[in-house]
Amino acid sequence: MDQTLLLGLVIIISVLGLLTAYMLAGWVLKKDVGSMAMQQISNAIKEGAEAFLRRQNKTIAMLALLFAFILFLGYGFIRGHRGFDPVGSSLELAFWITLSFIFGAACSVFAGYMGMWVSIRSNIRTAHAALSSLNDALRIALRGGAVSGLLVVAMSLLGVGGLYALVNATSSIQDITKIPLLIVGYGFGASFVALFAQLGGGIYTKAADVGADLVGKVEAGIPEDDPRNPAVIADLVGDNVGDCAGRGADLFESTAAENIGAMILGATLAAHAEKTGLGFSVGVVGVMMFPLVARAFGIIASVVGILMVKMDREEKMDPMEALNRGYYVAVVLAMIAFGGCTYWLLSSPQAPSAWWHFFLCGIMGVLTSVAFVYITQYYTEYKYRPVKLIAEASKTGPATNIIAGIGVGFECTALPAIVMGIALLFSYYMGKSAFPSESGVNGGLFGTAVATMGMLATAAFILAMDTFGPITDNAGGIVEMSQQPENVRKKTDRLDAVGNTTKALTKGYAVGSAALAAFLLFQAYMDEVVQYSGIMQTNPTFEFTVNLAKPVVFVGGLLGAMLVFLFSAFAIRAVGRAAQAIIEEVRRQYAKLPREHDIIQFPPDFKPEYGSCVDIVTRSALRQMVVPGLLVVLMPVAVGLLFKVFKENPTDLISAEAVAGFLMIGTIVGILMALFLNNSGGAWDNAKKYIEAGAHGGKYLTMPDGKKSKNPVHGAAVVGDTVGDPCKDTAGPSLHVLIKLLSTITLVLAPLFI
Repeated sequence: MDQTLLLGLVIIISVLGLLTAYMLAGWVLKKDVGSMAMQQISNAIKEGAEAFLRRQNKTIAMLALLFAFILFLGYGFIRGHRGFDPVGSSLELAFWITLSFIFGAACSVFAGYMGMWVSIRSNIRTAHAALSSLNDALRIALRGGAVSGLLVVAMSLLGVGGLYALVNATSSIQDITKIPLLIVGYGFGASFVALFAQLGGGIYTKAADVGADLVGKVEAGIPEDDPRNPAVIADLVGDNVGDCAGRGADLFESTAAENIGAMILGATLAAHAEKTGLGFSVGVVGVMMFPLVARAFGIIASVVGILMVKMDREEKMDPMEALNRGYYVAVVLAMIAFGGCTYWLLSSPQAPSAWWHFFLCGIMGVLTSVAFVYITQYYTEYKYRPVKLIAEASKTGPATNIIAGIGVGFECTALPAIVMGIALLFSYYMGKSAFPSESGVNGGLFGTAVATMGMLATAAFILAMDTFGPITDNAGGIVEMSQQPENVRKKTDRLDAVGNTTKALTKGYAVGSAALAAFLLFQAYMDEVVQYSGIMQTNPTFEFTVNLAKPVVFVGGLLGAMLVFLFSAFAIRAVGRAAQAIIEEVRRQYAKLPREHDIIQFPPDFKPEYGSCVDIVTRSALRQMVVPGLLVVLMPVAVGLLFKVFKENPTDLISAEAVAGFLMIGTIVGILMALFLNNSGGAWDNAKKYIEAGAHGGKYLTMPDGKKSKNPVHGAAVVGDTVGDPCKDTAGPSLHVLIKLLSTITLVLAPLFI
């Protein structure tokens, strides 16, 4: 198979995806921006988000350039050239690894920034559309989110395909199956940016949210997004920098790293199959390019699904139903295209059943993503037992609310772990059985890679639904703060409720895809260690294994587990520190206002100072994100380099094996911790919303004199929600990135650990 044809197909579809994103952005930006009052609020959100992201990206750029220098130094000068390296000199190897790292980081920053740029301009247009039509508001919000989704997936694909073409055209590489080893830095660069973007955005959004809720709702007794709350603009800014830019960078690095990892495993499988006479009909190149081609067709499926989303003419349909219909259309189209790709690129004349074995692996990936969606719904929506249990516990105060929430968080790890176990075992053994057992060709690991590709097939649509959440949340805030009629707020509340659900579902999807992608990247790391060690030249049957019974490897695993807890502690503590500063500032502004039944009585001319809260949380988030981020980046490097002292001979791989233990145990603990944090936080949040909807007395109690008083049950639920905020929107999502960053950094630095 001519690789030019396949690369051309991938690049053309990626460019079409970018053009579609441009057209959708143009369609959204042509919509009306509403009244002057709405524009003033929207402009404040826009200015705050852009200012924060500029400062954050400047910090990330400095850290990335520093690490790029270290990468070049390590590959070019510290590690000597080996005869089995993919290129002819250590400097050339250093050049390509460093270039791919910088390119991956730059693409990740660009995709995240542009997605947020459109979302902070979609919010006011969604709010204005809600004045007349819920359907128009729904379509504007989703298509604004789709710009981010399509940019992320198309940029990821274009970056990997473009780098592959550049290396193939200009480097001294002889064996094209080694090209993925030169571009692994792309995934690492994307992961590097994603960690700091998700962490910084998460600290920002939750510090503002906690401060706004605790003082505004609990102490002042005012509604959410009330314009009299000084922290409300910072809260609305946080929705964009955390949920749009942060999650965009998260899924960008998921798709980038998974593409490269699958290419490495595909090249290994195809080369082995060819040696045993079971070669694929399109050759090694076709199998290696399969992940990119399959992902390209996923872009087309997602575009069709996005354009299909609309409500009925009477607008009685649940907006979630309209989104689900578009999602299922995208899934069906993606699976049809996936089946066509497997038949085209993974057929083997000597193993005629191979292609449909791999197709079933992809179907398993899709079913896994659907299972994660339903499991997340069960644990985070208030029509089910877990959330109702937390709401019931709120009747006896904040302590029992928190105890119930922690119990739900621990419980919710069981079903996802079982589902992931089934998916990995099914896809491994289905891939393994693709070839006759006596041939010695094992397609099991590639089967797990195909399952991961299936799960990420509709990543563009999923990210569109995720970005839909902060757009509708901001639209509701603009409607509330500009004092629009109650019927308009009801429309935006309907969209906001759906947005909260889609954000929770995306977190479930993200942790599930992170788990499958991490296993894939772990196997790619093992494969890379074998290739860079050169052992296969003298021992073709060598198999690199990880033995946790070895003390050095066990300690590596122990450090990996510890990293997850220490990182989570730093992330949550950072939110707490920033939230304290916000609370003190809001209390200062409220200090002299009169109260009745412990509810603040605001004078008509009260004007809060929004800028002071925005400034406090911006400075705090940028300062607090650096230490936990560097901890994650440097710790696997330290383990890999320091544990080389335990090598007993030059060919001993004990250091690489210790890093594998670190990676393996860190991934397992990280997945379970992310599930605990995401779902417990989501359950606490919706327990509060369940009470605000009227359960257990609602937000206010009516006193004998007819005046309102704060409901202590609601107050307890708000406390639980604020405990869950840094869990579900800072530490939890950042752990998704941590899991994959550990994989990509070890993949990039594997040669230095040998």
